[in-house]
Amino acid sequence: MDKSQQKKALRAQLVQRRLAMPDRLRRCEMLQRVMRIWLVNRSDTVIGAYWPIKGEFDPLPALHRWKEDGELLEEPQLRRIGLPVVDKLRGTLKFHAWFPGCPMEEDAFGIPKPKETEVIVPTLLFVPCVGYGSGGYRLGYGGGFYDRTLTALEPKPYTVGLGFTQDFVMDFEPEPHDVPLDAILNDQGVVWPIR
Repeated sequence: MDKSQQKKALRAQLVQRRLAMPDRLRRCEMLQRVMRIWLVNRSDTVIGAYWPIKGEFDPLPALHRWKEDGELLEEPQLRRIGLPVVDKLRGTLKFHAWFPGCPMEEDAFGIPKPKETEVIVPTLLFVPCVGYGSGGYRLGYGGGFYDRTLTALEPKPYTVGLGFTQDFVMDFEPEPHDVPLDAILNDQGVVWPIR
């Protein structure tokens, strides 16, 4: 089996294991807490995230709370959340403003995306992890959208992977095109960078 086939098999195994998690609700609640605490000292006002698929952790409740918390500050902040929309010409992602109840439509992959909201540029980007390994490297679905986007975005946002404890891959070997994340959070806390 070549490296490409090995990665494909690993992705399938990790997604299947994630979908079968017996304690999903508890782990999601724990990761929601980790995320909210981690965001407390961040100065970002525009955050990019993702719509969860295939059993991924849903970051949107924690981000909605973060947005509302900004309005309660002594000096209120306008905080914005963006969800990815595929730029078909470049094979990258643009982030469109999202808020609960905003009009949505499915993209070419059947994933909901904001419909006709403005493009925003995140300074912090939460990225889903099918798996992750040492050094801040993530295993995605193999389309390369995030790697190309992270290479192209200016200014480059601070990138944070989100996954579950069981998604860690001990012997994960990144490829030359893989872009390491600045941080990775899971249901146990911050797993990258190691402090």
